[in-house]
Amino acid sequence: MTDYPHLLAPLDLGHVTLRNRVLMGSMHTGLEERGDWNRVAEFYGLRARGGAGLIVTGGMAPNPEGGVFPGAAGLYNDDDIANHARVTDRVHAEGGLIAMQILHAGRYAYGPDCVAPSAIKSPISPFAPTELDEEGIEKQIADIVTAATRAREAGYDGVEVMGSEGYFLNQFLVTHTNRRNDRWGGSYENRMRLPLEVVARVRAAVGPDFILIYRLSMIDLIPGGSTFDEVRELAQRVEKAGASILNTGIGWHEARVPTIATSVPRAGFAWVTRKLMGKVGIPLITSNRINTPDLAERVLAEGCADMVSMARPWLADEAFVAKAAAGRADEIAPCIACNQACLDHTFSGKVSTCLVNPRACFETELRYEKAEAPKRIAVVGAGPAGLSAALVAAERGHRVTLFDKAESIGGQLNLARRIPGKEEFDGLVGWYETMLDRRGVDLRLSTASGAADLAGFDAVVVATGVTPRDPGIPGQDLPHVLGYADVLAGGAEVGPRVAIVGAGGIGFDVAEFLVTGRSPTLDPTDWRAEWGVGDPAIHRGGLAPGGPSPSRPLRQVTLLQRKPEKPGRRLGKTTGWIHRAALRMKAVEMLGGVHYERITHEGIEIASSGDRRLIPADTVVLCAGQVPRRGLAEALSARGIACHVIGGADVAAELDAKRAIAQGARLAAQL
Repeated sequence: MTDYPHLLAPLDLGHVTLRNRVLMGSMHTGLEERGDWNRVAEFYGLRARGGAGLIVTGGMAPNPEGGVFPGAAGLYNDDDIANHARVTDRVHAEGGLIAMQILHAGRYAYGPDCVAPSAIKSPISPFAPTELDEEGIEKQIADIVTAATRAREAGYDGVEVMGSEGYFLNQFLVTHTNRRNDRWGGSYENRMRLPLEVVARVRAAVGPDFILIYRLSMIDLIPGGSTFDEVRELAQRVEKAGASILNTGIGWHEARVPTIATSVPRAGFAWVTRKLMGKVGIPLITSNRINTPDLAERVLAEGCADMVSMARPWLADEAFVAKAAAGRADEIAPCIACNQACLDHTFSGKVSTCLVNPRACFETELRYEKAEAPKRIAVVGAGPAGLSAALVAAERGHRVTLFDKAESIGGQLNLARRIPGKEEFDGLVGWYETMLDRRGVDLRLSTASGAADLAGFDAVVVATGVTPRDPGIPGQDLPHVLGYADVLAGGAEVGPRVAIVGAGGIGFDVAEFLVTGRSPTLDPTDWRAEWGVGDPAIHRGGLAPGGPSPSRPLRQVTLLQRKPEKPGRRLGKTTGWIHRAALRMKAVEMLGGVHYERITHEGIEIASSGDRRLIPADTVVLCAGQVPRRGLAEALSARGIACHVIGGADVAAELDAKRAIAQGARLAAQL
């Protein structure tokens, strides 16, 4: 008897049966653009071996003008077909099925040749699109159909037509982006014409024995977005036009509502998909913030969908379903929805990977091969860098002892998990605890190991982390001045008015911690009110008429930084706006370009643009950065004991778990 009877049940599509109800959702990895198709095949092949019921590739452009950026991958010619065939062959050899997503970006294309229903510039692109005429629209349809037929020739089992997230087809559906008055605009019947024509012509071209997924925008979260009645009508018409499956998309990229970040409640939009259940006769897929097999099983058991799409969890663990089916769900590396190594990389032109699993998309380069001569390895520091190094070294067969002077593992991850909206870090620390035990790491907590204790090991890894930087502000020794660790660890008394020195990632986290009561991430109803999400059956586009309705802030907070730039500018590329918006909703004042004159009993005196002012504060919190903690490394060097220094002890970037985990893994892969 399986623990996941709904999740692991097969799904009969008529001409083919999916082995389970898990879709590996589309992610743009950047691998195809590098031209190393063996690397692409390895990435998807491992996920097929890991049990995905159906894989969908990252978006492939049907033509150059539809690419998300100049040079974006597509399926344009015979060479492309041969390259893609290497991927499909590998997936099939591993027992999997794979569909190619056809993504036309429309006005979201980051290039001067972008096209759209109307010449309305996107707020997330600097280029105004060219409005298509009849001939131009016909070209786009024909190119999409050609991409689908080439996908079949390349061995794909189906295609996913991207019709959501504000991309090309979605842009024709709403008056927000479609101001036409011909047969492609005006009435909803006309605005539906393009996606319906695309689906019908793709189905006619590929035949009946080919999976055709349509990605449907269930809730646009933009002004002037679709109503639920319009969504339902489109879904029913798409089914009649020949779709095999409807996959649900949530929110446009320009929407000012977070949809997949870690602060979004788990399965926070499954209720939207559920509204469509029973209204169509083909399977429905739900998505967004579903990251464990238990959660996916519950979503299916409650009748929210016929299938579950998970994308980033397959970056975190390529064996997601295989582990769940084998009774090893607690060994699944958790996706924490941080976006730091996946979407942030994508939108920066880098290859995507995963904070939790730095091997993702680097499988051919970063190999954890068994050590020919296992060694005794000491790792000092059980923060993210040390944990990563210890686990990879143990996986390779080394005998690892992990020391930490604290009573528990996690290091500064334990501070991150205290922030409202970052509860996923609890699962990450729990996973590390599980895996240390499974891989036989000798864990020695509450142990302050010195250089003399490490002399007998074959290799020593120093991951002792960071210590807060001294900002050198006169008055910082006053009793109402606290360090960020004192605040986040709990127990420190914090007054009603707070000034935070430093507006990097830690400063923003401390501000969120101090202004927020119960985390809205833990209550979907509270979260929807916080961000102004309404029922699309009542409110067009799913936006509540009153807009966001955040709870009252617990404190009055002022966030300060020395850099003469907008506070929060250097936060995550795809999540920074969320943090800034959340603090603005809590009336946090953010000031950049300030000089700290002195701290007094009344607050902190600053100077900005020649003006001096007092920021009244009952508590001042110092978040002025960190410096490496290298005392142990220096002591080892003095004794002539070689060591490897990683993580914050190497470079004290602000709580950069992505870099620390990757550095630990790459070192351990070479030991």
